[in-house]
Amino acid sequence: MAKPVGIVLVSHSRQLADGLRDLLLQVSGAGEDEAAVAAAGGTVDGGLGTSDARIRTAIRAADRGSGVVVLTDLGSAVLTARAVLADDTRDDVRLVDAPFVEGAVAATVLASTGADLDAVCDAAREARHVAKL
Repeated sequence: MAKPVGIVLVSHSRQLADGLRDLLLQVSGAGEDEAAVAAAGGTVDGGLGTSDARIRTAIRAADRGSGVVVLTDLGSAVLTARAVLADDTRDDVRLVDAPFVEGAVAATVLASTGADLDAVCDAAREARHVAKL
């Protein structure tokens, strides 16, 4: 089976990113050691905000060789992720405009099947159109 596409969760809150990662591990059935999901929440000193260093570390941790999808929660997380990716010459690390939780679930479930980077990005984006009620 192909290596899974990695998922990076960028949030202003460490607890939010870590909690979503825990949910994704359960939904995907991936074990802690094999998971291609990494959280980059909060600042390096533990406060609210985003950290370029934490995002770079999460991208490396999630990368299994099939690309990485980066999902963000709020506006300045997008700005920080964009700045990180502007310095990265790889075209297989993509910031995807998708709902944070629903997009992450859709992307992770599809990634766990061995789907390619384009399909995983599309799944995250399409989650925006799934009605809850």
